[in-house]
Amino acid sequence: MALLRSLSAQRTAISLVYGRNSSKSSSSVAVAACRSFHQRDRRRSTVLTTGEGAASEFTNGVNGVRYLHSGERPMQASTLVQPDLVAGGEAVKRSTKQQSSLEKSPSPAGSPQRDPLDVTFNDPIAAFKSKTTGELMRAYLVYMICSSEKLVEHNMTLMKWSKNILGQRLFTALMKATFYGHFVAGEDQVKIIPTLERLRSFGVKPILDYSVEEDITQEEAEKREVESSVSSAGDRKEEGSMPQYHVDKSFADRRYKVSSARTYFYLNEATCERNMEIFIKCLEAVSGATFGTGITAIKLTALGRPQLLLQLSEVIMRTRKYMEDMVGGQGNVLTHHKTIKDLEKYYASLGDNKDVKEFLNNVTSDKEGILHLFPWSGIVDEDSQLSDTFRVPDPQTGQMRRLISQIPPKEEEMFRNMIRRLNTIVKAAADLDVRIMVDAEQTYFQPAISRITLEMMRKYNKEKAIVFNTYQCYLRETFREVNTDLEQAKRQNFYFGAKLVRGAYMDQERDRAKSLGYPDPVNPTFEATTDMYHKTLAECLRRIKLMKDCDDDARKIGIMVASHNEDTVRFAIQQMKEIGISPEDKVICFGQLLGMCDYITFPLGQAGYSAYKYIPYGPVEEVLPYLSRRAQENKGVLKKIKKEKRLLLSEIRRRLLRGQWFYKPKGNYVPI
Repeated sequence: MALLRSLSAQRTAISLVYGRNSSKSSSSVAVAACRSFHQRDRRRSTVLTTGEGAASEFTNGVNGVRYLHSGERPMQASTLVQPDLVAGGEAVKRSTKQQSSLEKSPSPAGSPQRDPLDVTFNDPIAAFKSKTTGELMRAYLVYMICSSEKLVEHNMTLMKWSKNILGQRLFTALMKATFYGHFVAGEDQVKIIPTLERLRSFGVKPILDYSVEEDITQEEAEKREVESSVSSAGDRKEEGSMPQYHVDKSFADRRYKVSSARTYFYLNEATCERNMEIFIKCLEAVSGATFGTGITAIKLTALGRPQLLLQLSEVIMRTRKYMEDMVGGQGNVLTHHKTIKDLEKYYASLGDNKDVKEFLNNVTSDKEGILHLFPWSGIVDEDSQLSDTFRVPDPQTGQMRRLISQIPPKEEEMFRNMIRRLNTIVKAAADLDVRIMVDAEQTYFQPAISRITLEMMRKYNKEKAIVFNTYQCYLRETFREVNTDLEQAKRQNFYFGAKLVRGAYMDQERDRAKSLGYPDPVNPTFEATTDMYHKTLAECLRRIKLMKDCDDDARKIGIMVASHNEDTVRFAIQQMKEIGISPEDKVICFGQLLGMCDYITFPLGQAGYSAYKYIPYGPVEEVLPYLSRRAQENKGVLKKIKKEKRLLLSEIRRRLLRGQWFYKPKGNYVPI
């Protein structure tokens, strides 16, 4: 820990020498000066790209100037270069030569490097200039193995056999030379620092994830899940209860048909405390190695008992149903803009009812209408009791009825412990100037996860986006959910952060819905999911544009495009270009997994876009389940692997023919 703080202090000192402004006021002055210089220089046909807070020895905050060849003008960081295409989608030699010249012509000392972006993502030099030749060969070997259905299908068994045959030391060496070395950054938060620093030098920032998980049997997983998902008072299905928010043994092993998401199974409160400490160590590692530009990913199921998330999710959905009955339509309270007077009229027939009056006094409202029936901030208030909070008047009798079953005091305490852990993590993130991304999980947990995350946003995202929520675009309701949350952020004046993903639980969700008899929550086709993703992203960009046009702080909305689909990445770039959002606005970033889609991430980072790699780390033996999932995921995207393999082979051949066998990556890029 002391080593990390020392490293952080040293880097901070270095950044100050090279003009990294830490205060908002100095950054604003630098930006204003840059804009003035930009306007003067434009008259001389010289392009300058500015960026707040970027390290530049010569410009005190100016970022993005790069002289390509003698006699050439500086090139704008976000310039999109679309080379002519030939059959098969290959870029013509002109693009490769241009990129090669970029590689050979370093920027002037102290000036961060910026490259033009090939939006066809067909340039192997831009994709792999951050890798040694040995790392390229390892990547090609890993992808060859992932292309074998039989090897991938039995990968976990093969790894265990290898360990038994080779012994711990040789097995560890084998894994570091293959899968572990390719997909995992290192064993602990100190050993990953060289990887993080190299990523940064090539314009890419980290999202850290401690990827250790228990390798337990299906029987053990089912036993733990059932026990931790049922209240000690019993699993009472009261009138109006919803089957999807109750545990079912057939789907109790949440790893079922899931290859790309880590799963936590509740054991006890001590395990949750340990998980909290691990997440805080991730935050410290990010802060110590990346100037605070990094992110840590967390899962709420790691911090508490799943039964509590199920119960809270059900009460949220029952609240929506209550509101639909009240207004005679669909949607939540925000959609209908109902006022306190509307509610008073609705309950008028109940007369002078003390309970109803008290309920109306507690309704959270604003000048436009009712935000919620309840003061939802109570769920993150350690002094509130869930059982007492979620009660509504019966419109016929006027008696107060619970929307959540009675929770025993011990389980109320467990819920408060879960919220305390999350509060501790987010407060640590705010103190360290690191961001938190709360991962999405199954739909039967997600209403509670999203509600808690939104309340954390309201509490901590007052000056910038510290907390980000995750939205899975394969769900039918994603566009509506994002719209509602954006509206809440606008009305309650907090910064909104969202990571958009396609999703990890599709097959499991469909099977569970069919088995338990509730509507399938998943979009019917891949194309419908893509449309949902693009529609949701376009709406976020539209709102950002409106804020810019109104001279409001556009960074009140921050979006991560977390996608391995290059069409989606191109769509985002094109939308940014069309509506005038630049990378320097720092409102859109891109993210992919370490060891996957380097041909997308690195060209983006090197061109001046905000690009992230999702960085797993942990001891070799304890990340085997993670490595198994990565192999499974790659098996499912053979077309994508085919392109990455082609680009890898092209770059390996080029280096061998040019004698660059011992090529050493050296980047001069500064992340946005």
